[in-house]
Amino acid sequence: MEANRTERLRARLQAELSPTVLEISDDSHLHAGHAGAASGGSHYSVKIVSDKFQGLTLVMRHRLVYDAVHEMINKAEIHALAITALAPSEPA
Repeated sequence: MEANRTERLRARLQAELSPTVLEISDDSHLHAGHAGAASGGSHYSVKIVSDKFQGLTLVMRHRLVYDAVHEMINKAEIHALAITALAPSEPA
């Protein structure tokens, strides 16, 4: 189930943001016993590089990522999401 959730997360980010780099880490195991983990939501870290981030503030970039996965958040499939969002012109 977790791999399926990770793949859905990947598919949504790919479809919405057309990233040139997309790295997803399921960090749920680090939060065992946490209230959010008990509700079934998973903890993820994503590193995403997309042309769509060019010229945007950090808050605007994060908003685009959250907009892409809002349904998964609303369904409590994702409890926490740590985001590194870069434009291709920025150093990784």
